[in-house]
Amino acid sequence: MSKTADISLPDPSRWKALVFIALAQLMVVLDATIVNIALPSAQLDLGISEGNKQWVITAYALAFGGLLLFGGRIADLWGRKRTFVVGLLGFAAASALGGAATGEAMMFGSRALQGVFGALLAPAALSLLAVMFTDAKERAKAFGIYGAIAGGGGAVGLILGGFLTEYLNWRWTFFVNIPFAVIAAVGAYFVIREPAGSRNRSTLDIPGVILSTLGLVALVYGFTRAESAGWSDSLTVGMFVASAVLLAAFVVTEAKVKSPLLPLRVLTERNRGGVYLSLGLAIIAMFGLFLFLTYYLQIVKGYKPVETGFAFLPMIVGMITGSTQIGARLMTRVPPRLLMGPGFLVAGLGMLLLTQLEVGSSYVGLILPAQLLLGLGMGTAFMPAMSLSTHGVRPEDAGVASAMVNTSQQVGGAIGTALLNTIAASATTAYVASNAAGASSPKALQLDAMVHGYTSAIWWAVGILAAAAAIAFTFINTGRPGADSTAMAGSGEGVEDEVKIPVVAH
Repeated sequence: MSKTADISLPDPSRWKALVFIALAQLMVVLDATIVNIALPSAQLDLGISEGNKQWVITAYALAFGGLLLFGGRIADLWGRKRTFVVGLLGFAAASALGGAATGEAMMFGSRALQGVFGALLAPAALSLLAVMFTDAKERAKAFGIYGAIAGGGGAVGLILGGFLTEYLNWRWTFFVNIPFAVIAAVGAYFVIREPAGSRNRSTLDIPGVILSTLGLVALVYGFTRAESAGWSDSLTVGMFVASAVLLAAFVVTEAKVKSPLLPLRVLTERNRGGVYLSLGLAIIAMFGLFLFLTYYLQIVKGYKPVETGFAFLPMIVGMITGSTQIGARLMTRVPPRLLMGPGFLVAGLGMLLLTQLEVGSSYVGLILPAQLLLGLGMGTAFMPAMSLSTHGVRPEDAGVASAMVNTSQQVGGAIGTALLNTIAASATTAYVASNAAGASSPKALQLDAMVHGYTSAIWWAVGILAAAAAIAFTFINTGRPGADSTAMAGSGEGVEDEVKIPVVAH
């Protein structure tokens, strides 16, 4: 294929822009875990009841997960740079409100607001990369950095959360977002130049907004409630049924309306569909593991919050190495499925090691090598996944395609935490019941039962990562970026779409 003639030369300030986009992404990903470590202190200070403490996490997840598609469409309609800057400033204001919270209502409201503005800025950030980096090799580097942050930021949040909670105050886990957001917003305002002609100015699909938001909120809340109330709880079941009905109605609506919120062509292209599905599954496995390892290190091993955070460093090192040194270097040389599939399998091998976890397990002998494998595998897979999330997409659909990869991550995180935690809790209860009679120490029994619960759930995580690898190998069939058009047979979208945004071919 010849080089495209209708695309202007690359923006000379694109690498500077990447710094501010990466900073914003780091802030959003950090926020997903940083509050977890601060939660016990905040709960005590604000008098939040045991039954209501989950809302500190749930309010954010519901708003973020439910509004991501809407945020992606707003970015396409309103302009990605403007949406990005507004999202950052709003996130900073919501964080200031959370840090200054005087009661549970103020805390829950600030978390919901953080979710709303996060849903604006996350898809805008990813779609800006999609339209600014058009050369295959440069794109690989840019998405390598972005993928490393998207994968490793959660673990960085555990370190920062532990440090701030232990040495300052839980309120700083909110206040720390403000300098991130302000620096990124000011930098983006002066540096980012959005390519002309890439907006989607068609009218907003209001029925699609309502159905998708309510459907995703019901799905996320169903899984969150299942964790505390059980899978057979009437409200849990009702939420899943409502979610299925609403999302089915959403698909029907999108197939009929003139200007859909989520054009079905974004989902039906097999490479993008494979990315959304496999990445969502991988995140289910990862988020459950963050939770188990945090509790294992603090409760079973007696680590302090800041020590727990630093214990996750090998995973971060692995992710950065996998993303920037393996994924980014090989992405222009091999087809993406040969990075994503093996990446998920290597991560699965690390997870498999953790099924051997016991009360007396060695950190250096077991947890450290498992984390390195997990990080390397996830980093290698995340990098091409982030790039492929906008594979062959029309410029006017870049925001909503980016929103879909964020949606798969958010919904995957909510499902992972609830599903694996419920499996672990059931296995722990069963272990106590069957071993109580012969136990010499109630405390030792409780610790053994807890670790048994974790390893039971981790076996499920191994299976989920194997499924993610199978989907990557099966669905993703595009050739390496920079290959000619014959390497892309079967990609599902015409050459015309790839010409408009030269993501894969030049």
